[in-house]
Formats: sequence, C-alpha cells, structure tokens
Amino acid sequence: MDGRIFLASGFIALAAVAGVLVMAASPSTPEPASLAEANVAATKAAEPTAQATALVSKPEEKPEVAAKDEPFVIKRILPIDGPIKYGDWHWDETNVPDGPIVITVDLDARVLSVFKSGYEIGATAVLLGTEDKPTPLGVFPITQKDIDHVSNIYTGAPMPYMQRLTDDGITLHGSNVELGYASHGCIGMPDPFAAKLYKLTKLGDKVYITRGKQVGLGDSLEGSS
Repeated sequence: MDGRIFLASGFIALAAVAGVLVMAASPSTPEPASLAEANVAATKAAEPTAQATALVSKPEEKPEVAAKDEPFVIKRILPIDGPIKYGDWHWDETNVPDGPIVITVDLDARVLSVFKSGYEIGATAVLLGTEDKPTPLGVFPITQKDIDHVSNIYTGAPMPYMQRLTDDGITLHGSNVELGYASHGCIGMPDPFAAKLYKLTKLGDKVYITRGKQVGLGDSLEGSS
C-alpha cells in the first residue's frame, strides 16, 4: 500500500515538472486557436487602414460650371419688328433644345441677345457705360453670380441679378433702363429680363461684347470682339 502511494506520488511530481517546462517553452503572446481565427484577426487589424484609404480617396464636390466650349453657330433669330426701345425686351424659348448658353452685346445697337443651342431666345435694350467709363470690348466668361448684390464701389447701389464679367467691377445686372440713363461700364437690363437670364446661366458661360458686329443665320461668333 505504501509502495503504490509512493509510486503515485512520483508520477504526480513528474507531471508537475513537465507542466512547468511546457509553460516555460510557450510564447508570451497567445496565438489564435485556428487558421480561421488567425484570418479574422488579420482582417480586423487591416480595417483601420482600409477606412483611412477610403477617406483619403473620396472625391471632392465641385461647383456647377458651364460645359466645355463647343462650336457656336446661329440657328434662329427672334422675329422682332424694328429696333428695341429702352425698357422693351423679348423672350421665347418654346421648343428650343437644351444646350450651351451664349450672350452677345452690341454696343452700337445697345442690344443684348441670349442664345441657347444657337437659337436666339431673348433680346433686350440695355444701359451701357459712358466715354469716361466705357463698357469694354471682348469675350468674358461669367465668374460670379449674386441675386441680391449691392455695389461696394458705387455707394451701395443695388445690382440685382448680378453676373460678374471682370475683376474691376464690370457686370450684367438688373437696372432701370430708360433713355438718358447710363452705367459705369456695366450692362444694365430690365429686372424681369435679368431674372430670366440669371436663372439660365452657369459660371463660365461666355459674353461677347462687340461694336457693330452684325450676325445672322448660319454665322459663327468665333473671333468676334
């Protein structure tokens, strides 16, 4: 009996020593119990990097601008009898297809015309600058729009439906268009017409300001100034 107890005690002692040796040989960091758990652990470790990449690569939103320039040929002129008088304006875009907007201003005729896809849809008499502050010739993209703009150059003068053409203050805007009035170089239109034009245009749409340039059906505005 004492021999069996002594033998059993010996086996227990050997098992304890073997356990200590196994624990000493084990790494300090426990490893996953299976390959599946290892894959899960690797996936979780990679998640922050994937999220960071998604945040970095997210595209920025851009403001709406006019489409790339296309050849512009006049396809229709509004049937207007006689010269347009101060305060008068015309607008008709019935059955006109969507397309690029082009605006022309003739300083001699003192008329602004609006073309959509080459079809004239609007025309109005306008106020222009004086000899001291003339309206410039050239081709100008619209660079800014402000529906309730107030001038910071000319003592807070209201400039509704403002569309900026130059950095030194030349704009399209609503105005009281009457004989004997003039602007400081801007192009003034009757307010109802200016409101329609403001709603139609986008940043980048071109305004051609010419002097005595006559155009008709099939003509191109390329090189006009």
